[in-house]
Amino acid sequence: MRQKLARVIGGVAMVALVAGGTACSSGDDAAGGGDACGSKIAFFGALTGSSAALGINENNGVKLAVDKYNKENADCKVELASLDSQGSPDQAPGLAQKAIDDTKILGVVGPAYSGESEAAGPLFNEAGLVTITPSATRPSLADQKWKTFFRAVGNDFSQGPAAGNYMKNVMKADKVYVIDDQSAYGAGLADEVKKVLGSAVVGSDKVQGEGKQTEFSGVVTKVKAANVKAVFYGGYYQEAGLIRKQLTAAGVTAPLVAGDGVNDGAYITSAGQAAAEGTILTCPCQPAAEARGTFVQEFKALNGTEPGTYSDTAYDAANILLAGIKAGKNTREGLLEFVKGYSGEGVSASYKFTETGELDPAQVKVWAFKVTGGKVVPDQEIPKS
Repeated sequence: MRQKLARVIGGVAMVALVAGGTACSSGDDAAGGGDACGSKIAFFGALTGSSAALGINENNGVKLAVDKYNKENADCKVELASLDSQGSPDQAPGLAQKAIDDTKILGVVGPAYSGESEAAGPLFNEAGLVTITPSATRPSLADQKWKTFFRAVGNDFSQGPAAGNYMKNVMKADKVYVIDDQSAYGAGLADEVKKVLGSAVVGSDKVQGEGKQTEFSGVVTKVKAANVKAVFYGGYYQEAGLIRKQLTAAGVTAPLVAGDGVNDGAYITSAGQAAAEGTILTCPCQPAAEARGTFVQEFKALNGTEPGTYSDTAYDAANILLAGIKAGKNTREGLLEFVKGYSGEGVSASYKFTETGELDPAQVKVWAFKVTGGKVVPDQEIPKS
């Protein structure tokens, strides 16, 4: 999943598209979801539980998009339905069905995580309800050939090799221990890293995610004995923080490297500032603070906090859906066709989707971030090879 941000101007093309389309009251036949006005879009992701930090980042980005849209279209507003999955694949099918049953919901930003995307995707596909995930990066999601699936971020075929290349070329780490949480996202990312590092991987292990494990002495002992130059973790911030904390307590000074699922300030809270210092976090995104235009200022004004990982991609995903509604696509079928043919500029990237719903690879950038002075700060863009 994914913190995953060199932007130039203020999302002008996307905003213009939202503001300049035909009035939403002149839209498609209402069958299949939504009257001309009073339509909804949904956010689908963790808002409570151990994985909530990333979901809240994204939901706040969607809130900003809807808030701006409604100010510009006061006579034909769109409602936001925020659906809390707690990041759990077990809860995802029921929550997806809830969204499907609400015929006012024309499109979904999410699901946020790869596991819940795998669980909910078949239902959304059958219902014809378009989804744009701002953060689920497992490559196999696109292999399902769901007609309703779109991804506003690069997948782990870009992030995994980039993380491996950073360890190999920047850190010069010739001995790496790889750990993953067995999730769809974490295991897949770890596998891609292993492919790049090859014989530099001197050991690997698996732990339990989703808050099911808090004590990691077994894997810590193995890492210490291997005398590695770096430790890679595929998973999310809550376990990553505890592993880093316990590694440090055991005297392991090798830096931790992890993906976008760990790229959040909550990781520092979990690990403790001293232990987290020097951690490298990758993301198929650019720094949120460098988002184009007035996004950062507007986000802070509405939410009272800085944008976090994937706040901007969620904002962009929501604006794509809202642009479709503004253009009169007020059925699920109409909005799905609009997204398929979409091409435009957001605050995070330029958007154009492939036939399998992936973001055009030419638009994907992967950045490394570093924990410095108790904060996650941009380090460098990682070359593609």
